[in-house]
Amino acid sequence: MVDLPVLPDYEGACTCNVMTPLVEDPDRVPAWFPDGVVGADQVVLWVLDGLGWEQMQDRIGMLRGLSSMNAAPITTIAPTTTATALTSIATGLPPGEHGVIGYRMSVEGDDILNVLRWTTSKGDARESIPPESIQHELAFEGHRPPAVVRAEFRDTGFTRAHLGGCRHVPYRMPSTLVAEILHQVHTGEPFVYAYYDGIDKVAHEYGLGMVYDAELVFVDRMVEYLLHELPPGVALVITSDHGQVDVGERVFPPHPEVLSHVRHQSGEARFRWLHAHPGAATSLYEAAQRHHGHEAWVVTREQVVDDCWFGPKVLPGALARLGDVALVAREPIAYEDPADTGPFHLLGRHGSMTSAEVMVPLLVARTD
Repeated sequence: MVDLPVLPDYEGACTCNVMTPLVEDPDRVPAWFPDGVVGADQVVLWVLDGLGWEQMQDRIGMLRGLSSMNAAPITTIAPTTTATALTSIATGLPPGEHGVIGYRMSVEGDDILNVLRWTTSKGDARESIPPESIQHELAFEGHRPPAVVRAEFRDTGFTRAHLGGCRHVPYRMPSTLVAEILHQVHTGEPFVYAYYDGIDKVAHEYGLGMVYDAELVFVDRMVEYLLHELPPGVALVITSDHGQVDVGERVFPPHPEVLSHVRHQSGEARFRWLHAHPGAATSLYEAAQRHHGHEAWVVTREQVVDDCWFGPKVLPGALARLGDVALVAREPIAYEDPADTGPFHLLGRHGSMTSAEVMVPLLVARTD
């Protein structure tokens, strides 16, 4: 049996298709939505960063709040990374159309934009690369809902890129996140957006073991409390941007022969874009297949565009940010790039197109 990547269902049950019916007309949600939205007076959409469907199902016996909700698995987008997925959730567009095509994108020649930090090798890029020049679509169909996000995210370049036009409601602690959601509902807001990043942070730093379990139970109890405190007639909708894979110490650079054809890298450690030296794209692809084809899907830019990995359309701006060849990890490994560093070694990873990373929950409950 051929092991194929799990590709997003851009025409159906996909994270990029969740938001629009919720803000336009909740009574006309697609048939693949779990029951509970139709007839709701208000809607809360809460994104739990890093909660994959498979990870949730493996721990369903620990859960009370999440397990009480009507549930269905849906796909996220490609690559399975926060910057791209949150932009698709907020805009309702596939990555090929909104243009935030990855966590680290090639811009201005050989420079790399770290989208979450909105920095390049020159530092803060909010003036040199205005976020609106990368992604100019209004979030949430221009309805300007309250967006309950961490206070420190409020003025970042990425927030400008994916939540443009929202009314930002900052929170600092998980308890105040729940309190702010409740406050916005009690003031009569028809639609409230909220985002929590704790599950993803814990998975990155600690992997998918005991600490991850504790975090998921903690979040589950927040969900349980929120469902208890919401007034009658409110639909709580929960989804995620991606799942996780426990990579551990299995992190290494691409093979030296592969790197001999590479001028720079972009993307993420499990969806690593390789940008070829002029005239070396074919040699790069052949070397990558030879050395990494047993552990990764080795694909060209033309292949992923033709096969609609980023949606049915890839606009010129998004296309220009892609590399020549991608190493899309099939095994629980990650490809190291010395330019892609952070404050600690990551144990849990995502970005690739395995079912553990692509399949996320769509959960719905309406309060009585």
